[in-house]
Amino acid sequence: MHRVKRLVLDVLKPHTPNVLDFSRQLAEHGSHRVKTCVVEMDDKTETLQLVIEGEDIDFEGIQQAISENGASLHSIDEVEIEGSETEADADSD
Repeated sequence: MHRVKRLVLDVLKPHTPNVLDFSRQLAEHGSHRVKTCVVEMDDKTETLQLVIEGEDIDFEGIQQAISENGASLHSIDEVEIEGSETEADADSD
């Protein structure tokens, strides 16, 4: 079983919701720690770098929350995944 522990995402979002509310909504999709940095801002949008950390991040849930807030995921810039031995692997040792 593999668990996603950390994601760094490049996201484009409208000014509403604000960065604080947007980050809170993402954090609600599990026990995640969300760090948001505004990289660029123009008249209608903000480019964000999101760092999401947790024990087992639900990437699909995060993607859905991004979309529900009118934002779009531009890229996945960094991923940290932790693997664990399965029972079959442990038995073969």
